[in-house]
Amino acid sequence: MTRLPILIPCLTLLFSLLPCHGQEEAPAPRPLPSEVPNVPASPPLTSFATAGGKPYPINLLTALKLGNVRSLDIQLASRQLQAAVAQLQGARVLWLPNLFFGTDYYRHDGQIQNIEGNVFGVSRQGFMVGGAPYLIVSLADALFQPLAARQTVRARQAQVQAAANDTLLALTQAYFNLQQARGELAGYRDALQYADDLLRRLDKLAPGLTPTLEVNRTRSMVARLRQVTLQSQNNWRTASAELLRVLYLDPTLVVEPVEPPHLRISLLPLDKPVDDLIPIALTNRPELAAQQAVVQATLRLLKLEKMRPLVPSLLLRGWSTPVTGTLAFGYFGGGVNGDMSNFSMRQDWDIQALWTLQNFGLGNRALIRQRTAENRAALTELFRVQDRVAAEVVQAYSLAQTAASRIGETETELREAQILVRENLAALQQTQRLGEGGPIQLVTRPLEVVAAIQMLQQAYADFYLAINDYNRAQFQLYRALGNPAQALAIDK
Repeated sequence: MTRLPILIPCLTLLFSLLPCHGQEEAPAPRPLPSEVPNVPASPPLTSFATAGGKPYPINLLTALKLGNVRSLDIQLASRQLQAAVAQLQGARVLWLPNLFFGTDYYRHDGQIQNIEGNVFGVSRQGFMVGGAPYLIVSLADALFQPLAARQTVRARQAQVQAAANDTLLALTQAYFNLQQARGELAGYRDALQYADDLLRRLDKLAPGLTPTLEVNRTRSMVARLRQVTLQSQNNWRTASAELLRVLYLDPTLVVEPVEPPHLRISLLPLDKPVDDLIPIALTNRPELAAQQAVVQATLRLLKLEKMRPLVPSLLLRGWSTPVTGTLAFGYFGGGVNGDMSNFSMRQDWDIQALWTLQNFGLGNRALIRQRTAENRAALTELFRVQDRVAAEVVQAYSLAQTAASRIGETETELREAQILVRENLAALQQTQRLGEGGPIQLVTRPLEVVAAIQMLQQAYADFYLAINDYNRAQFQLYRALGNPAQALAIDK
């Protein structure tokens, strides 16, 4: 099987903020977003002070480590694994008897019948101190239950890894949603600065050069930019709360990533055909390993029910205490009426091998049908998981490729939009006369500057969306291929 050279977790972070480690170099990234003129820096968190938010600086590597340690989903899966291991330990000792230690006092007064059928009155008592093994076990259970429990442990182990991978995906999605919100806020603030500058320039123009309609349009745009800036701050706070939820941290904090919002990460190359990636995912995904173990467990249980009528159950018990039938050996004594003497050692054992047909065998047949149905259901679920895994690989790969192509286009869009805004603002105060003795008018109308600022705002939104779509897709593809989440949080 052709395997993709898995880049043992390499974070190609811009500005070399985080160390990159792996067996192969990651694909060369496209031109850094910092090369785009005037890309705004990460906006400050001062606007959250009145909302009670406390800044919480963090970088992606630290977030990955916290996710592996603090995720409740991983902890839950680990507890379920511990329970499965305990069940396996119990299944392995089914053939061992229970041990009883204690005393037994027996007293009889009145009529009693002997073995010949004679009835007579007697008073007697007895006392015993001792112990006994006690065992009722189906050998079929003792043989096959550990095999099924072992497969359940394998399934739980794979589910722990699946939980770690799912946490990685949820964490990175939340992290890059936060980065996108920060970038959009920076873009809105930059556009708002240009809009405020436009208003100041309009106020300095001679009366009559600018139609009132265009001035009103400019003021409307400024008002809208202010309200979308506030909404963008709320988007940041919402994304921060979601990231803190995944990390199980104080939700009143406001996360401020150390990296810039135009951080770009490349984990895996995109030069392989998607058909080569699907077999890798089908081999590595822990969800498939877990479901395969579930299928094997159902097969063991089916074999158990088929063998149950053929394999005997063992009964081992003591008989030295005829009333309770519990103690098998010990120190026993007693006598007639109030006499309590003649103490000595005593032991009585009862061992049986029993074959059982439940409900004339019809109960066994029903159990076999139940286990067969469970096995077929597990197989169906396995096929469904396989289809989902293949679909996730295709979706993540397509998104990553598309986002990679969009980044270059959005860089050009943003660069040209910035140039357009600056040139339009510079030309706003230039005037020209229409014909001999005609009226004086502006070379560049305010409406054109408004349109340029709106284009700039959209360019920022497109740029940060493309960057973070690419980052999200990279981690989606990484998880879709079944790569271990823990490896991304290891310092080398």
